[in-house]
Amino acid sequence: MIPLAPQDATMYWLSRRTLNDQFLLYCFAESAWENTRLRDALVQRCAAIPELLVRLCLDPTGLSYPVWVPAEPEPDQFVTHRLDRPHWPDLLAAVGRLLGTGVDAVRYPWQLHVFRGIRESPAPDPTVTVVVLQISHALVDGRGASRIARALFTDDPGAASTPATRPVPRARTAVRAGRGGLALPSGIARTVRRGLAAGRARNELAGLTAAGQVPPAAPGYPPGVLNVPGAVTGHAVRMLVCRTVDFRMPGRSVTVVGLTAVSLALQRYLRERGAEAAALGAQVPMATPPRPGVRNNYRSLGVDLAIGTDDPVRRAAAIAADLAARRDRAVHPLLAAQDAVTAVLPPLLLRRDVRNYPIDLVPDRITGHTVVSSVDRGPADLRFGAAPVRFTGGFPALGTVMHLTHGIHGIGDTVTLSLHADPAVVPDLDNYAEHLRAALRDIRGAD
Repeated sequence: MIPLAPQDATMYWLSRRTLNDQFLLYCFAESAWENTRLRDALVQRCAAIPELLVRLCLDPTGLSYPVWVPAEPEPDQFVTHRLDRPHWPDLLAAVGRLLGTGVDAVRYPWQLHVFRGIRESPAPDPTVTVVVLQISHALVDGRGASRIARALFTDDPGAASTPATRPVPRARTAVRAGRGGLALPSGIARTVRRGLAAGRARNELAGLTAAGQVPPAAPGYPPGVLNVPGAVTGHAVRMLVCRTVDFRMPGRSVTVVGLTAVSLALQRYLRERGAEAAALGAQVPMATPPRPGVRNNYRSLGVDLAIGTDDPVRRAAAIAADLAARRDRAVHPLLAAQDAVTAVLPPLLLRRDVRNYPIDLVPDRITGHTVVSSVDRGPADLRFGAAPVRFTGGFPALGTVMHLTHGIHGIGDTVTLSLHADPAVVPDLDNYAEHLRAALRDIRGAD
């Protein structure tokens, strides 16, 4: 049995309050294989991927962290969907409905959804197969989920195994509640010691920041019309499938180009709605070095979208500089000392904090007005039933604060800009998508 790290347990407990599954979409050319053969091949491939052979087991007393225990894939984890109209807009509507669901990792932490014979897709093929991997955030972060998908669709599934995801030994699935109870006092003592160290680290970081040796913390922003309180009412998605050359700007990464496009499009869209903001920011997940036993290794950065300049080249330069500053601060060792408090927090205390956190309220200052998640998913050498991959996408979760999110996902010579929105807050998502297309054209035309 492998216990969850506190960061991963937090993801599981959050999933009981709000939807936070990851959804990775892969579009393949249509395969000549029959459904049964495809499913058999997937089952065989799963057998070599340790992360796909577990489920979560809870301690009923709550005194211990949940643990991963061995579990064979269930038939319900492989779902072949049949659409009345197998056209691309209908496929997007079906994906939107999927985004309104969540797996329970206690039963199984992932599902694979297959849509066959889809017409009029952005791919050059007359029909395509679309596969969506839905996976619990407690199991892996975005980088890990992409690695698992690559193992599913290549001839080297062993590439999915990492020290943090080693094969789970066969063992009894019952959790011994007494261990957590006995560990509680020492856990509190460790929390107090590390809390004191975190306080010293916080003061030292403040001193270095004041001296100009460390970039200042992101200032945060007042909420806007995209950050209204209330439950998510629905899930609409769109995908802009581009060539990598569409995301090229001298000296700038795909992430920076994508952020620049979002910056231009969001500013124009809000202005059109009569809701122009004085400043706009994006919450950008940044991968951090893997830590033993921890499956979610990332920080969320608050990046300024530099809407004070209309020139795309200057705007991209300002965004790149702020992103670099946010990264420099995020990787500073003093922040790790503050994180160490969570690492030893007793389960009862952490679960209480997650249960009581006011996720249904919008704070006075937010990290960003939207989410922009960017992941390079590698070369286009993936296959599903011998059919080659065409493009890939992903849809960061919505919540009370974020009612519009973006995914930037590259594979081979394509980059897809995926949109995920709450129709009650963004009722005209096609209009916003057109603003994004226009912004990418402006960037391509910039010197």
